[in-house]
Amino acid sequence: MFNLANFRQYKSVRATGFSFAGSGLVFGTWAALIPWLKYQYGLDEAQLGLLLLCPPLGIVLANPVSISLLARYGAVRTTLGGLLAGASMLLISIVSPTLWLTVPFLFLLGGCMAILNVAMNTCAAMLEQEKGLRILSTCHGLWSSGAMAGSALAGTALGLGITAPVYVAGLLGFVILLVFQLKRPMSEVPEKAASHSDTDSPKGFTWPSSALWLLIILSLCTNLTEGTISDWGAVFMREETGVGEAVASWGFAVYAFFMAGGRFLGDEIIARFGGKTVLRAGGIIAATGLMPAVFFQHPALVLVGFALVGAGVSLGAPILYAAASRVPGMAKGAGLATMNTFAMAGFLGGPALIGFIAKAFSLPFAFGVVAVLTGIWIWKAGKV
Repeated sequence: MFNLANFRQYKSVRATGFSFAGSGLVFGTWAALIPWLKYQYGLDEAQLGLLLLCPPLGIVLANPVSISLLARYGAVRTTLGGLLAGASMLLISIVSPTLWLTVPFLFLLGGCMAILNVAMNTCAAMLEQEKGLRILSTCHGLWSSGAMAGSALAGTALGLGITAPVYVAGLLGFVILLVFQLKRPMSEVPEKAASHSDTDSPKGFTWPSSALWLLIILSLCTNLTEGTISDWGAVFMREETGVGEAVASWGFAVYAFFMAGGRFLGDEIIARFGGKTVLRAGGIIAATGLMPAVFFQHPALVLVGFALVGAGVSLGAPILYAAASRVPGMAKGAGLATMNTFAMAGFLGGPALIGFIAKAFSLPFAFGVVAVLTGIWIWKAGKV
């Protein structure tokens, strides 16, 4: 069942969950606007793939910065600041008059989202530690719900004739109001809860051990699958199935809906069947969901396939993050921070590779490559 009791009981938990939803809302809007950027600047698949490299480059460089910001300003202030900055960078990216101005602000968008990701997950972890709760999986479900809403609302707005800059300006206004509403309840997040760790232990990025490399490989496979649907799902729907702009955005929305559902149910599912079984089953479901895109390109079948992919990848992150936190011989949090660096790079950097494959062959062929990678995911899942 959905684990929402803690969110009703504690204001700080509820506010932290809303910060995840806000982050998803910004990301879902970005995903829905990728086809708009492609046509706005007349990009082909390879050029779009290069453009999609900007956010992951920002993520890689922002990861060590996030540790310094957390130490200086705390997780709560960094979360709220990151949410506001991310929405601002998205707006500036959309209203920039030339592609060359869009590029650096997409780089900054990726950096802001990376900092926000570290900060809000730290808030959730501190609440779990202080209050003895299990909320992280549900928080990720709220992120997926926000992403679904962001994609669906942005696509619907474009379909109704609202221009992208006007819509994103409205989104920024909403985020500003949300940040002000979250400021007071999130002040109750116990900032000192995570300060018990050994100060002499290395923090942040650490070169992976052999055990951690296994998790990184699996994480790259799961995150590449996520990033492919997030960044290319709407483009695939529009160009390969022939649907209109508004309907195209629903490809990502359906995917995000089933991802959110899986994460809301995640704690109970993992407890009942075990992480290895759930991870392997997720790979099989995701691979099955990619098949309609590879072989049929019928709008209804592709939407069903995207739903299966969402369900298949939904619990990959919770399972792998938990495993990374238990890698032996590493300082507390070092495994999680290190794997997250690779995971986010795969999530946003992998779709750039998909662009080059699509340019050389076709977009369905590129989706087929992702399906092959899920085979590695299924094969290695039993060793986690």
